[in-house]
Amino acid sequence: MDQIIQRIFDVFLFGGKDFALFIISMIPFIELRGSIIFGAAMGIPWQHAFLVSFLGNILPVPFLILLARPIFAWLKTTRLLAGFTQKVEDRLMKKADKVTVQKYSAVGLFLFVAIPLPGTGAWSGSLIAALLDVKMRYALPAVIAGVFAAGVIMTVASYGLLGAIQLF
Repeated sequence: MDQIIQRIFDVFLFGGKDFALFIISMIPFIELRGSIIFGAAMGIPWQHAFLVSFLGNILPVPFLILLARPIFAWLKTTRLLAGFTQKVEDRLMKKADKVTVQKYSAVGLFLFVAIPLPGTGAWSGSLIAALLDVKMRYALPAVIAGVFAAGVIMTVASYGLLGAIQLF
């Protein structure tokens, strides 16, 4: 498993450490959580790793919120991907139960994105916001704030409070 992860990171290093951090932070399921760990492992200062990972992770958010519903609707009309798309939507909607009350959807989205657990993050939060039809003016700040909070948590976990903890 370590070799597979190392190969993935090596692929992105052709553009330098910053490029690798930025791209890794945009990958679904890895996102900022994985890129900050990668930054710590590569010896990148925590402030730099946090900033690059944060910016990379929030870049796709507005596009996901705006385009997820039409893309899901179109994919459901295709013969090849209709079943898979429905399964993904159903799985996201099960997670959406934590966010569903429209009045508190922004707070729910923030908490959902901020807590660094598997299956949570900017991608899932943005897709849930789109599927629940949460307005952009509520969804975007909530997801961005959640990414920021997750970044703080992961930075402290990866670098230690004073940068004393080294992963390698």
